[in-house]
Amino acid sequence: MIVNRRKFLLSSLCASGAIALAKQQAMAAAADVTGIANAFKDDFFVGTAISKTRMMTPPDGFHDLVAREFNAMTMENDMKWERLHPEPDTYHWDIADTFVDFCEQHGMFAVGHVLVWHSQTPRWVFNHPDGTPLSRSDLLARMKNHIDTVAGRYKGRIQAWDVVNEAIDEDKGWRKSPWFNQIGADFVDHAFQYARAAAPEAHLLYNDYNMHNPGKRQFVVEMVERFKKNGTPIDGIGMQGHIGLGYPDIQEFEKSIEAYAATGCAVHITELDLDVLPVAWEHMGAEISDNFAYSDELNPYAEGLPDDVQQQLTERYVEWFKLFLKHRNKIARVTFWGTGDGESWKNGFPVRGRTNYPLLFDRDYQRKPAYDAVTSLKK
Repeated sequence: MIVNRRKFLLSSLCASGAIALAKQQAMAAAADVTGIANAFKDDFFVGTAISKTRMMTPPDGFHDLVAREFNAMTMENDMKWERLHPEPDTYHWDIADTFVDFCEQHGMFAVGHVLVWHSQTPRWVFNHPDGTPLSRSDLLARMKNHIDTVAGRYKGRIQAWDVVNEAIDEDKGWRKSPWFNQIGADFVDHAFQYARAAAPEAHLLYNDYNMHNPGKRQFVVEMVERFKKNGTPIDGIGMQGHIGLGYPDIQEFEKSIEAYAATGCAVHITELDLDVLPVAWEHMGAEISDNFAYSDELNPYAEGLPDDVQQQLTERYVEWFKLFLKHRNKIARVTFWGTGDGESWKNGFPVRGRTNYPLLFDRDYQRKPAYDAVTSLKK
C-alpha cells in the first residue's frame, strides 16, 4: 500500500506544516516532468545539494536538469557561517537569495544548511577581538543574533533548517566544540528555540553522520526525548548518507530509522552518496578535518569505472532505496550530496585528487545505470 505522505507528515508528532505544504507545491510543479523526484512523489522528497558555482554560473542545461529531477534542494556550503557571515557585521546574501528564489520558482522544498556547526565557522564567532573566549551569555547572544538574522530573513521561504550539525562524537557523548565548551550541552536546546522563534513554520532538524552507530543512536534518541520533555522544538532527524560498497551495516541503519521515527520525528536521509573507492581509513565518517595522502592504489579508477564496479554501485543503490521505500512512512526526504560525479566532494575527501563516482549522474550529467535501476523500483 502506498502511504499518503501528506497524511503521515501532518500526523507526525514532530512535523510542522512546512513539509506538507511544500509537498503539495512540489507535486504540482512536477506534474509534467519525469525525473527521479516524480518517480518517488508518493513516498518522499528527492533532493540534491548545489554548490556556489552550479547555482550562480551553471553549465548549459544544468538548472533545467535540477528542476526536472529534484523537488528539494540544499546549498552545499554557501549558507554556512563562514560563507554567509564571515565578519561580525558582514553578510553575503547574493548566493543564498538566488538559491531561495530558484526553489520558489520551481516549487522545491528548500533546506537551509546550517545554522550552528563547529566547523566552517569563523574563529571570531567564539572569541573577543583580543582572542579570549566569549562567556556563555555572550556566545548565546551571538548565536541568537545569527539565527534571528539568517532564519528570519527567509521566514516562510525556507521549509526546513539543519539547526545543529554534528554535535555528537562517536560513542563519546557531546563533541567538545567551542559551542559545547563555552556554553554547555544546552547550546543545542537554545539553537532550536531560537530557530523556532525566527522561523516558526520551518521544519527543524538535527543532522549528523554515522547515525547508524548504536551508541550515537541511543544518544540522539535520549536527546530528543529530553527535548520533548523540556519543550525544546525539533521536527526531524537528518541521517547523513555517506555510504560505501561495504559500509555501513544496512541493518544498523534500518534500526536507526526505526528508533528516530519512534521519537515522533520525521527522518531525513541527507547528504547521500556512495563511495566506490578503496577505504582510506578505519573510522568511517564525514569529519572534514581528516585527510590522507594520495596514492595510485587509492585511486584505481582514474580512467573510468569498470563495468563490474558500476554493477556493484547499481546494486548497492537499489539495496538502499529498497530500504527507504520500506520505511517511506517514516522518511520525509532523501537528498543526494551533489548532482553529477564531477562536482562531488568525494573526489577530494578523504584523499585529494581522486576520481570518484558516487552519484546517479555521471560527469556529463547523464543518467547512470544506477539511476535507471533505482527509478525502476517504482514501475
